[in-house]
Amino acid sequence: MADSEEDRENEAACHHCIPPQADGKKAASEREKRYRERMQRKKEVIDAAITRADQEKGLLLVLTGNGKGKSSSAFGMIARALGHGMRVGVAQFIKSRTDTGEEAFFRRQENVIWHVLGEGFTWDTQDLARDTETAQRGWAIVQGMLRDPTLDLIVLDELTYPIKFGWLDLAAVLNDLKHRPHMQHVVITGRGAPEVLCEAADTVTEMRDIKHAYRAGIQAQKGIDL
Repeated sequence: MADSEEDRENEAACHHCIPPQADGKKAASEREKRYRERMQRKKEVIDAAITRADQEKGLLLVLTGNGKGKSSSAFGMIARALGHGMRVGVAQFIKSRTDTGEEAFFRRQENVIWHVLGEGFTWDTQDLARDTETAQRGWAIVQGMLRDPTLDLIVLDELTYPIKFGWLDLAAVLNDLKHRPHMQHVVITGRGAPEVLCEAADTVTEMRDIKHAYRAGIQAQKGIDL
């Protein structure tokens, strides 16, 4: 019994003699092992999801919500599409200005068709009949784009407003979108996207407004807002 107790005491003493750095290395090794195991499980889940995604089709994306970044996100997809040699069509409703950075840049790209279809915000025009006529004239242009199989991506910037204000018939818009070429992608931006449009979409993102510089009296900035 005495020998056994002495052995245990010696063992404990030896444990206390282990350098701190050895304990640190062991802990680091355990963290690395757990990290590898966690990442391996994550990889297996992602690989399985990629394997299941075996369909290919033109997507309908809706970018809505009160936060900043809806149009900016769509313009980012334009850049991505151009990088793949795709042809892009842009139709801007509501906005009437032609001095934005995105238009200045993308109009120079040979694979981009750019239409500014608006006459300004409704509080500027204050003319229901005129706004309705402008929107419907613009949609006639979009209908031609939606029938063009050479356009791989179409961005309908701020389309939700003409729909919301009743300038365009939602059922007719959805019908035109439904009958577009099979591999044509469409991105729709704007606040207050109607539920039926979101239901028809493949991907819907809602931008949330947390903080905005204009509330602090800061003007729209080139390269950021226009």
